[in-house]
Amino acid sequence: MKPFCLENALPIDTTIPDDSLVCLIGAAGSGKSTGASAWPDTQVLELDRFRALVSDEAGSQESTSDAVFALHAVLEARLARRRLTVVDATNSEKAVRANLIATARRHGVPTVALIIPTPAAVCIARQEGRPANRSVPEPVVRAQHAAIVDAFPGLPGEGFDHVVITENIQRLEPLPQRVSDARRADLGWDGGEGLGDLLLVRRIFGPEVLPMFRWRDNSPIAGGDRVAEIRLGADRMVLALPTDVDGAGDVGFEVLVGCRFGDACEGARRGRRSTTRPTSCWP
Repeated sequence: MKPFCLENALPIDTTIPDDSLVCLIGAAGSGKSTGASAWPDTQVLELDRFRALVSDEAGSQESTSDAVFALHAVLEARLARRRLTVVDATNSEKAVRANLIATARRHGVPTVALIIPTPAAVCIARQEGRPANRSVPEPVVRAQHAAIVDAFPGLPGEGFDHVVITENIQRLEPLPQRVSDARRADLGWDGGEGLGDLLLVRRIFGPEVLPMFRWRDNSPIAGGDRVAEIRLGADRMVLALPTDVDGAGDVGFEVLVGCRFGDACEGARRGRRSTTRPTSCWP
């Protein structure tokens, strides 16, 4: 039994477009359904589920052709609406994959082969705890695994736009997920208040400044620009927020500094945060 040899077999790819067709590829017992659980139920078309819908038995092999027909009907409808769709089946046969790729191409949807590289011995061991009507015989599991190992290097040539290995995506997923979760929280998409008008503050000054920052609304000292201050103990820095810097529409904070350039200046001056050179007087 040949194992998956992933090192240097293909460039690492973790791309799964939002409007793609994701084809899970793995032998029975490889953990495809566990992998599919990362997506909402509405996005996952599980072949066993369709077997149950047409025959009341998820393990009914006699109903496979009807189940495949029903699955493809739903798949066509979803891809016509450019909805991300995950096909949860072994997809170990080239003809089956070719049919899925052709369906996606009719709708102009990118295709992703998502490989579940579980060792054959593990796939076989997992059959022991399954009900009789869901357990797959060892020779069938071995044949599926061998077919997938043989097919792996040629998947891009079959027409898949992306070939993703679950162990790679699981290694990288936590970082973008943390960034995504933080971004959703900042925007208030998680049901919280979010950062609101402090989003710009954090982007420019960093998160450490947020506890020290407050807006001074309706302040007249900056000629219509919004005014804020950063306070640490007795120390304070006053800022203005021009929204059309140099007439170019740019946004950037300017800091209030003392006027040290002659008696003609009756007020304080403000300067760009990136320089100590004052640029204009505040009234």
